[in-house]
Amino acid sequence: MIDKLEMFIALAHERHFGKAAEECGVTQPTLSANIKQLEKQLGVLLVLRGSRFQGITPEGERVLEWARKLVADTRTMKQELKAVRKGQTGTLRIASIPTALTYVPELTRCFSEDNPGISYRVLSRPSSEILTQLENLEIDIGLTYLDNEPLGRVLRIPLYKERYCFVVVEGGPLSGAKQVSLQDVSEVPLCLLTTDMQCRRIVDRIFDELDVIAKPVLQSDSIMCLLAHVGTGRWGTVIPQGIAETIASDRFEIIPISDSYASVMVGLIATQREPRAPLLDAFLRCVAQDIKDCAVPLSASR
Repeated sequence: MIDKLEMFIALAHERHFGKAAEECGVTQPTLSANIKQLEKQLGVLLVLRGSRFQGITPEGERVLEWARKLVADTRTMKQELKAVRKGQTGTLRIASIPTALTYVPELTRCFSEDNPGISYRVLSRPSSEILTQLENLEIDIGLTYLDNEPLGRVLRIPLYKERYCFVVVEGGPLSGAKQVSLQDVSEVPLCLLTTDMQCRRIVDRIFDELDVIAKPVLQSDSIMCLLAHVGTGRWGTVIPQGIAETIASDRFEIIPISDSYASVMVGLIATQREPRAPLLDAFLRCVAQDIKDCAVPLSASR
């Protein structure tokens, strides 16, 4: 039954029989047949279907809640038995907001030293999608903002506070300045992240709190795209200082923003459910210990 429940979870997520079958590595007829068998076993209609997927029934939504719990528990049991036999093995699935991707090596380095048999799958995702993927058991760990928008009931480990800077190349707008105000920044051609990215919404909120209006001439969901345009010398951008210092080359000037504003906490999130999979539990304990041993306080800006 667990295989059928996994297929049902995939169908609820993809809302398309063909895509769900592809995710599960089976043919569409096989997936459809397994869903029908599951409905017969449970004695309820789970899926509204005509010529194509039309939705999940109310009974199906309730079964979906149980399916996620049962599948998660089964995976945890298998991992625990495997860990007993072979030690920690498997793949840790991590999704991170784009601005926190450069922090991921801090976490994987810590864990890999004592667990060389572990592999990692790291995805770049917006904050809203990270929560959905966590709920759907598609990832084990998320890196996202902790205190800017609602997260719901999740385990949280604060990692660092995000501050922002202005980035330009030599000869570009405001080049050579020791620091700039947001009013200064708003008066030059700007490249900013798109508004579906929480980082951009935070930057917009900071501008609003200081009664400054920013009108970007270019928007992208890619930090690399922003920096590529800044590299032409025509534009500047506002991005987190930590990521600017990590990926910007010597060509770029990273200029502090003089205005006082509240920085935003970035952290690790995971499901609250118990028992946790041994691999996830070991990873969380390693991160917590690494933070405890670190000489730099959590509140330090990146």
